[in-house]
Amino acid sequence: MGRPLNLAAAIAAAVLVTGCSAPSPPPASPTPPPSTPDAAPPATSPAGTPASQPRLAPDGRPFVVNEVADFDEPWAMAFLPGTPWLAITERSGALHLRHQESGALVEVAGVPSVVAAGQGGLGDIVPGPTFAEDQTVYLSWVERGDGGTGAVVGRGRLVTQDDSARLDGLDVIWRQTPKVSGNGHFSHRIAFSPDGEHLLISSGDRQKMAPAQDLDVTLGKIVRLTPDGRPAPGNPFAVDGSPSDEIWSWGHRNPLGLAFDADGRLWSSEMGPQGGDEVNRIEPGQNYGWPEASNGSHYGDGEIPDHAPQDGFEAPFVWWTPSVSPSSLMIYSGDVFPQWQGDAFIGALSGRALIRVDLDGPSATEGDQWDMGQRIREVEQGPDGTIWLLEDTPGGRLLQLTAP
Repeated sequence: MGRPLNLAAAIAAAVLVTGCSAPSPPPASPTPPPSTPDAAPPATSPAGTPASQPRLAPDGRPFVVNEVADFDEPWAMAFLPGTPWLAITERSGALHLRHQESGALVEVAGVPSVVAAGQGGLGDIVPGPTFAEDQTVYLSWVERGDGGTGAVVGRGRLVTQDDSARLDGLDVIWRQTPKVSGNGHFSHRIAFSPDGEHLLISSGDRQKMAPAQDLDVTLGKIVRLTPDGRPAPGNPFAVDGSPSDEIWSWGHRNPLGLAFDADGRLWSSEMGPQGGDEVNRIEPGQNYGWPEASNGSHYGDGEIPDHAPQDGFEAPFVWWTPSVSPSSLMIYSGDVFPQWQGDAFIGALSGRALIRVDLDGPSATEGDQWDMGQRIREVEQGPDGTIWLLEDTPGGRLLQLTAP
């Protein structure tokens, strides 16, 4: 269970209230040795190059790292609009609310039972487009069923009262199909389009590879739905009553980051195999190549054709070999770091880093990489424009990045 750290600089004393087809770009800069996403972290990782700016923290980074709290294998977080609460999921199945002023923690009741094994468990949490009116939140998790396990997305109402909180009316609105054996590559990140009319969900290949090129299943895809979970009108492969009705893009391996920029373009960060981690701009109906094309290799060094012009696949804008294991993606819009407005921030697991990607309209190029000393699972922007991180480990810290 999460517990506040005794850090006065990070937590103000207050009374608790209610509340993964352009030409292939050049390779990115050197990164740590390759690692499977959930392998033990490397002993060292290279320091990144800080962005050029007038003020630097004493350690030379362009931000100050403030320790705020710690949690047991945290996976995702979301600031809940119009409330003082930050919601944080733990892979084991717990959902916590942290009061932004007092630091008090409340465990939420009514959370679904999850299959917490390997990479699976309780995953993303996102407030619905109408949260301020109806307190609707969307959660992703892993369930068991005929054939094995699979990711699901549900929605319910998050009710807070004094020092308690609960999920009411939680219903599953989407299921990854089919269920298969294994405990990896669920992906299950959630993002809403800026107008709130479309729900996007990343659906990993479940380490089966071939399904990513099969339009009769939703493994290895990004799906686009209405907020109530129905296939969205206008999807590129719609055949009434088929899983293809949901598909927005295909040929994905393990897309663990999903975010829209200010102009409504959808971006994704995706784990490659042994190398070939990617940042992609997601376009409707496009095939991103997995497992037919990748700038990495199969584990054991089996070759995969690199992305190449006119190969029929969408190539990444930014890629890393060796791997950094991108875990999440946030596009920054705040005022605390004005030099980074519109840029993407990515957490790195095996890379143990925070990575910045320079977004310039429809293009993306490699930016900075800062060694954080721990696997970074989640990156979010706070309401005040600060940047928040979750470490991927038992006792993983919640960190706030502020200006020097």
